[in-house]
Amino acid sequence: MDRRLLPRLFLVFVLPIVAACGAGKGKTVRMVPSAPATVLLAPPQLPPVIVEDPVLTLISQSDSHFKAGQRELELGHVGGAKVEFDRAVNVLLESPYGGRTEPRIREYFDRLVDRISTYEVKALAEGDGFTEKQYEPASIDELLAMSATLVPEPAPALTDTVKSDLQSGEHDIPIPLNRRVLAFIELFQGRLHGFLEEGMRRGSKYLPMIQNVFRAEGLPLDLAYVPLVESAFKPNALSRAKAKGVWQFMRGTGVENGLRQDWYIDERSDPEKATVAAAKYLRALAKIFDGDWHLALASYNGGPGRLQRAVKATRLDDFWRLAEKKRVLPRETRDYVPMILAAIVIARNPAQYGFDFETEPPHVYDTVTLPRPVDLRRVAEWADTTIGEIQALNPELRRWTTPVNSDAYDLKVPVGTAATVKARLEEASTHDLASLNWYTVKKGDTLIKIARLLRVSRTDLAEANYMKVTARVMAGTKLMVPRESTVLMAARTDRTVPVADSRALAPDAVVATVESSSSDRVRVFYEVKRGDTLASIARIFRTTVASLQTWNRIPGTQILAGQRLTIYTARAN
Repeated sequence: MDRRLLPRLFLVFVLPIVAACGAGKGKTVRMVPSAPATVLLAPPQLPPVIVEDPVLTLISQSDSHFKAGQRELELGHVGGAKVEFDRAVNVLLESPYGGRTEPRIREYFDRLVDRISTYEVKALAEGDGFTEKQYEPASIDELLAMSATLVPEPAPALTDTVKSDLQSGEHDIPIPLNRRVLAFIELFQGRLHGFLEEGMRRGSKYLPMIQNVFRAEGLPLDLAYVPLVESAFKPNALSRAKAKGVWQFMRGTGVENGLRQDWYIDERSDPEKATVAAAKYLRALAKIFDGDWHLALASYNGGPGRLQRAVKATRLDDFWRLAEKKRVLPRETRDYVPMILAAIVIARNPAQYGFDFETEPPHVYDTVTLPRPVDLRRVAEWADTTIGEIQALNPELRRWTTPVNSDAYDLKVPVGTAATVKARLEEASTHDLASLNWYTVKKGDTLIKIARLLRVSRTDLAEANYMKVTARVMAGTKLMVPRESTVLMAARTDRTVPVADSRALAPDAVVATVESSSSDRVRVFYEVKRGDTLASIARIFRTTVASLQTWNRIPGTQILAGQRLTIYTARAN
């Protein structure tokens, strides 16, 4: 070896050692070692150790179930919400910590129960499955009110446009080219452009059905556009005068033309059934006025009796001449006919008047025959859809349940779901189909007394059981109570105790059937005795006053002797 290399080798091997020793004494030696030296001397880097907090993990799992329950409620799936809310609670109760022993879990558990109870109270405040659905204002009210002040003078060019349109197209109802009709065409083109376009878009899914019915009845197809003004084709439209549905039938007129109306069903809201009734009614009106459709339309709005009296008093059988007599017909009827005719002109040729919209496909559906009453929310879950979709397919149903005293009811469900719904229907118990409460009439009971006892409307109680409000009730009769206790969470907390039978609960308590074979709770009915309070009953059943109020829709603390309370408590293992 070349002796001249020895000093250099000495520096290569010794200097790193010196540097390390010097660093240990607080001295700083700046060196940039080669890459291999750095790798050999650096200590191995260990990955950080993440210690999972089991309490936070439990809380996270519970919260995910709670949020899933929220999503189910938004869809109207009460059953699914109950399952998820119960899972949210059980994740905590079945853990080694229980629901109350660990401070963080205790705090979260209390907030969880409060949040579920808030949903419970909100659901009861907004109504349950027996509360009548919400309706929309009918367009006819607003249109006729606006016509008093907002009908413009027609533009000169509009006359030529409409004249050319009428000459090139065929109408099966006479359309006069007068100032009143032109003025409403101007109004629909301008201020009410959006309203009319939306109505035509919505109505496009009903028009084929309506035209088929009218064609079969030999009626003018132009009459298919009457709902454009009456309701903007909204099945749930309700006017100030209580006319309802696409065709805006009054109650009496609907009954006269074969539309069923009771506590559960109002066929005025069913577009197909109401269209058949409308064809029958319009044909009858045309017959009264010898085929004069202008007078027939006026009578559709103002009533045939009023029009007949006006014709008799003035000896005028022409609507336009009658309309000049302001004291003979009300302004609404005088405006109604030209408004309908203007809507027909535009709807027959919308592009000519500046309207552009995409048509909607007709409703398609399957039908399932229900032998027993069923909650629509159950059907929505089985069909994997929303309660809104089931209601849209069955707009005649006034509530979230099908009729109770009905041998069979044909329910419309989304295409492709009938088989699934039928299968679930056969598997489900009666309780799972609809949450119905029943009351057995006792000697001396009256509808008024029962209604007060159960805190329900006497009218609802009577109509829900197909009775008159003044009817007498016989002892032993079973009445359906139009009230539902929405229980979103099983009554399982550390404060509940298992019970073996009704004797362990309280005197006069009756244990109801268990909700399902896998459930660990029973529903108990307890009849309030003189001297009972909510607090004393809560102590007997190891529950809370708030739970009793929620389960029984009791707004305050007052209860009456003889009142029957529903209580959920744990079943013995």
